[in-house]
Amino acid sequence: MKKFISMLVVTFLLLTAAQSQEKKQWKEMHDFHAVMSSTFHPAEDGNLQPIRSRSQEMYDKAVSWNKSDAPEGYDKEAVKKSLKKLVGGSKEINKLVKENAEDKVLTEKLTALHDVFHEIMEKCRK
Repeated sequence: MKKFISMLVVTFLLLTAAQSQEKKQWKEMHDFHAVMSSTFHPAEDGNLQPIRSRSQEMYDKAVSWNKSDAPEGYDKEAVKKSLKKLVGGSKEINKLVKENAEDKVLTEKLTALHDVFHEIMEKCRK
């Protein structure tokens, strides 16, 4: 019985330690991702209405993410250049939407921005 209780205590301590070592959530990253996913995936199917209606919001979320402080476990310096590209790309998409750009151009720019987002995500995982 003592061994069983000892095993439970050790298991609990290991689980607690593992959870405390997990990265904290970077709120601004998740906020941007919410807009990116709800605009990019419809665009893959030819539906550009979501990006046309949310381009300003996407730009605002990119700016907010760039200005935010990275939580513990993230290296903001590693993603600094990519975040600037994300802001620039979001700004360009917003401008294209306001100019009523062709779907093909908007899709290409959104796809490139999606790639930048994944570049940042990859750097955040390391």
